[in-house]
Amino acid sequence: MGCALSGYAGLSLWHETAGDTWEPRPSLPGDTDADVVVVGAGYTGLWTAYELLRADPALAVVVLEREVAGFGASGRNGGWVLGEVSTGTRQREAAGEAAVAALERAIHDTVDEVGAACALEGIDCDFVKGGSLHVAQTPLELERIVAEVEESRAWEGDDELLDAAATAARVGVAGALGASFTPHCARVQPAKLARGLAHAAERAGVVICEGTRATQIAPGRVDTPYGTVRAPHVVRATEGYTAGLPGLRRLLLPLTSSMIVTEPLGDDAWAEIGWERSETLLDGLRRYAYLQRTADGRIAIGGRGVPYRFGSSTDREGPLDPGTVAELRARLAELFPVLGDAGVDGAWHGVLGVPRDWSPAVGLDPATGIAWAGGYVGEGVAAANLAGRTLRDLLLGRSTELTSLPWVGPFARRWEPEPLRFAAVHAVHGLMRAADERERSGGRPAIVGRVAEAISGR
Repeated sequence: MGCALSGYAGLSLWHETAGDTWEPRPSLPGDTDADVVVVGAGYTGLWTAYELLRADPALAVVVLEREVAGFGASGRNGGWVLGEVSTGTRQREAAGEAAVAALERAIHDTVDEVGAACALEGIDCDFVKGGSLHVAQTPLELERIVAEVEESRAWEGDDELLDAAATAARVGVAGALGASFTPHCARVQPAKLARGLAHAAERAGVVICEGTRATQIAPGRVDTPYGTVRAPHVVRATEGYTAGLPGLRRLLLPLTSSMIVTEPLGDDAWAEIGWERSETLLDGLRRYAYLQRTADGRIAIGGRGVPYRFGSSTDREGPLDPGTVAELRARLAELFPVLGDAGVDGAWHGVLGVPRDWSPAVGLDPATGIAWAGGYVGEGVAAANLAGRTLRDLLLGRSTELTSLPWVGPFARRWEPEPLRFAAVHAVHGLMRAADERERSGGRPAIVGRVAEAISGR
């Protein structure tokens, strides 16, 4: 087991097994000039910096990170390099079918882009491209999954529908009636990916300053307690933490997702579960759970928890509450009854960024030189790579296929002020829970589920 970050609580097992020292890099040494300054050393900021230096090694690129590279969502997520980008009605209506299909193709290709970069840079992050399964345990869940596949195919998707026997041949989910399968997904150990990417960026010439909080982002400059970085281009790569920046509290909603990971499972358990191809796994509930089989023989499952804190608070790295651990533990046993007595070796949570229309955005304002990317709604491991390559082209003034994709532009309108924001998020969370309970007991679609979707804006 690697060295955890001394002085931090609520770390993920991903951090603890990443095999890195986690010794903080030096903070910003004082006032500095650069060509590009990036705020945030998660996937988005690191891919952007890495791609810029690969394209032009003469650039001076500085990355500022409040904690250490990979500390936030990039070291806490479910480890899905998923070839999907959430697109809302606004983007589809504005861009048209061909443009949305181009974005679908680009994010599909991104899974292999990440794999190729890991191979090139020697990033050992347990990358396995096994695809992803969305499994139904009830007729209603299967009905929704079939509808999703049909919609995906309308946008040039290539998802497959599996019957109960074909699903059971892949993974032994209790009572599975069927599933959809997409080949466009890989499993990774997310903290290993983040740390490896940080080292690769440094080898390319990026300067990463850790323990350096951005107190103000303005055209041509980023202020910190240790000095100011002046640069003609500033990249805001702060994802769920954007709400902590002055004037941006309502731009992206910081939602919480929680995870637990089991102890290493024995051969008997794996013989019953199967899951030999290391697909990622999504269950069929409205309040869904997402899972992966880890390289060291565990199961990691995420979801649940308290979704949002009043005022868009982003302080979510403390220990996970026992109630959420128990809820995830119970859901795992519902999916795999053989794991009823399996121990839990780790539990944590973190924040992800959600735009008002649930559609991520990548952009550059030529007038101010400020660029942005994020709002991945939990699908950021692959999307951040595509965003980083897109920001590279925008910042270098290139007109490419990436810069014409329909997610290039500003975010949607901002979220409502408090207390409306808090009330709406918790209402949606409660309605989704109620919809799952009613649909499981009654076998019919619950109206409260549709109400929740309408309130959320999805």
